[in-house]
Amino acid sequence: MNYLVSLIKEIIAKRKLILDLSKADFKKRFVGSYFGIAWMFLQPMATVLVYFFVFQMGFKSVPPVPDYPYVLWLIPGIVPWFYFSEVLNMGTGCLQEYNYLVKKVVFRVEILPVIKMISCLMVHGIFAVIMILVFFCYGFFPKASWIQILYYSFASSMLSLAIAYFTSAIHVFFKDMAQIIGIFLQFGMWMVPIMWAPEMFSSIPSWLPVLLKLNPFYYIVAGYRDSMLTGNWLTERPTLGLYFWSVTLVLMLLGLKVFKKLRPHFSDVL
Repeated sequence: MNYLVSLIKEIIAKRKLILDLSKADFKKRFVGSYFGIAWMFLQPMATVLVYFFVFQMGFKSVPPVPDYPYVLWLIPGIVPWFYFSEVLNMGTGCLQEYNYLVKKVVFRVEILPVIKMISCLMVHGIFAVIMILVFFCYGFFPKASWIQILYYSFASSMLSLAIAYFTSAIHVFFKDMAQIIGIFLQFGMWMVPIMWAPEMFSSIPSWLPVLLKLNPFYYIVAGYRDSMLTGNWLTERPTLGLYFWSVTLVLMLLGLKVFKKLRPHFSDVL
């Protein structure tokens, strides 16, 4: 816990440096690309369109929230998942990418996953704006509960960062970690769930909804949909919220413990 507190103090003290490095990381992704930032949105938006045509146009799926089309139920679930996935994908290889900083004695390498997270958060902010614009296009206007998106984005940031500390440290010694994360994320999208919900089926095992809620990311997806669709406030899920933050704190402490233990050997391997 002391290590976590000292890291938070370090992040606060070097917030300007972290923000500058995050901006540089964001811009670096599009250097030499003809279409630039457009590529970052084309694939996710193509994914949304595929699911839209398959589930709404093909299977005629009816979401569990009345009076909303399937696409408006899908987007608040898939937008935070894109963010979570990108932080894990980018954060896992951040030590390898910034190996020249890892080898500097004066640089605290624990802030590298934070830099990647903030860089991804910039993209997530644009996606959140696009999500709101889609709601406008369907004739739905702002609710007070939409402000909770800021809270759930923060929750997603902390969960993804906690896991990224573990995966980035392991990736230095075990390069297959990046592929493992990719497979995990492919399965994870269906296990949250995002494209479907138990309420969409006439008959389901009684234990399935309970099992799904054990996934901490379920809290974030449910929170986004509460905020954008039903207008429910986060105080209406106190037990789930307590469970989420307990799991996230444990993952953060474990991730930092592994990171701290392996950190002295990073420069030797890189």
